[in-house]
Amino acid sequence: MEFADFVAARGRALYRYGYVLTGNADDAADLTQEALARLGGAWLRVRKREDPEGYVRTTMARLHVSTWRRLRRERLVAAVPEGSYTEDRLGGDAGLWNELKGLPPRQRAVLVLRYYEDLSDQEIADLLGVSRGTVRSQAARALDKLRVRAAALEKERV
Repeated sequence: MEFADFVAARGRALYRYGYVLTGNADDAADLTQEALARLGGAWLRVRKREDPEGYVRTTMARLHVSTWRRLRRERLVAAVPEGSYTEDRLGGDAGLWNELKGLPPRQRAVLVLRYYEDLSDQEIADLLGVSRGTVRSQAARALDKLRVRAAALEKERV
């Protein structure tokens, strides 16, 4: 297998892995690109081990941890919060599905098809009978609404 074939076959999956690590599409794209660039430089050596995806995923995880350590800052506040902290802001999968129910039907469909069914923008556009640009704008609006709701939940908790 050649490097270009590997990237074509596994690039989307690696991007999704980057998104899970970073939680941000732009950071995921940067992380994936950096890891693939490093893999390209070591392709001959890595290809012989027959696990290039493992190499790239390990590289991505290490790059993310390095970035996180470099950017991590302690945030000082004037008063100690009264409530306890829980990482699960939406109440698990049930909370996430409840948040999705609050979106308009088209936005909800776009997010579910993109992130749950793992369809491309073009496949979603064809399925919904809209343009690719509409899919992207609906996804962006839906994610913005979810971010606003998550921030509001966070403010209520504090």
